[in-house]
Amino acid sequence: MQTETYLPFELIIQILLRLPVKSLIRFKCVCKLWLSLISQPHFANSHFQLTTATHTNRIMLITPYLQSLSIDLELSLNDDSAVYTTDISFLIDDEDYYSSSSSDMDDLSPPKSFFILDFKGSCRGFILLNCYSSLCIWNPSTGFHKRIPFTTIDSNPDANYFYGFGYDESTDDYLVISMSYEPSPSSDGMLSHLGIFSLRANVWTRVEGGNLLLYSQNSLLNLVESLSNGAIHWLAFRNDISMPVIVAFHLIERKLLELRLPNEIINGPSRAYDLWVYRGCLALWHILPDRVTFQIWVMEKYNVQSSWTKTLVLSFDGNPAHSFWPKYYTKSGDIVGRNMRCALAKYNDKGQLQEHHSYCDSQYVSPVVMYTESLLSIPGGDSGQV
Repeated sequence: MQTETYLPFELIIQILLRLPVKSLIRFKCVCKLWLSLISQPHFANSHFQLTTATHTNRIMLITPYLQSLSIDLELSLNDDSAVYTTDISFLIDDEDYYSSSSSDMDDLSPPKSFFILDFKGSCRGFILLNCYSSLCIWNPSTGFHKRIPFTTIDSNPDANYFYGFGYDESTDDYLVISMSYEPSPSSDGMLSHLGIFSLRANVWTRVEGGNLLLYSQNSLLNLVESLSNGAIHWLAFRNDISMPVIVAFHLIERKLLELRLPNEIINGPSRAYDLWVYRGCLALWHILPDRVTFQIWVMEKYNVQSSWTKTLVLSFDGNPAHSFWPKYYTKSGDIVGRNMRCALAKYNDKGQLQEHHSYCDSQYVSPVVMYTESLLSIPGGDSGQV
């Protein structure tokens, strides 16, 4: 007589914790017990903590035809299994959605929604987007999304804003940071304001009493912030001293820091550079005036200007896109980046082109952002769980 073999439930939990997010979403349908287990916040957090070191980072790219593509950067860019689409219909109006679903992808111009959507940051599987008259927090792995209003911290309708997004582990809260700047009526500089939106409290608050310096956004490349060392970082410009700087907001301590760039970049002829995270450290990539040579600088000791080290000097030969902005350093040592339009390229650490792939034929620049898949949800979130 054949006997059935059962696995202990604790062993089943340990197996499930090691599975990718897409599989766990499907396995919610296996039985009510698995649905309840996988839906628990404790399970989602344990899954994220266990697999953070081995998570595969992905790039989210929105094409001019309103397709959102999630791309696994550890696999070949030409591997179809490395790419899947995600649903962004909740971000766009019906007219644009149906027009973007047309089989004719060679129409004259993208739908108007394409020019409104923009990535502002990512953290723990969530992406911050700017869309229409609000911001949106979105977990593309689960479909969770929550709209939040634009800040009213600055009453000047002509003020300019740049945003950041991060997680405060001390309060289990996700924070949207808003820095606005406007011409100062009392000087030739800029006046800055800082606001914080707590996803847990669902409210904007203004940071009062801080000695906010005079910043304006470095809009040369208009890329998103960099999250490192428990702080959100932006490239900005000190109008009062006419010098580029790095502005950092520490998420737990709720305070602004200012980090100095390498002297060679401050005094150099090129302004084509941006922040990223390289080998776990805050870093800069810098394009020299020849537009072929790249320098990669790493801040080996956080907030110490003298610790900036020129780690790599690469000549990116054979670039079919004639431009390259690094975004990610893979586990195998390759550097993946994007060009001005809708393509990605992968180079080795000697600057040799490994792969190049275009995801649509368009002259328009597609917004991209790095993110990590997760099952996590926003504390107190009540919107759109799919």
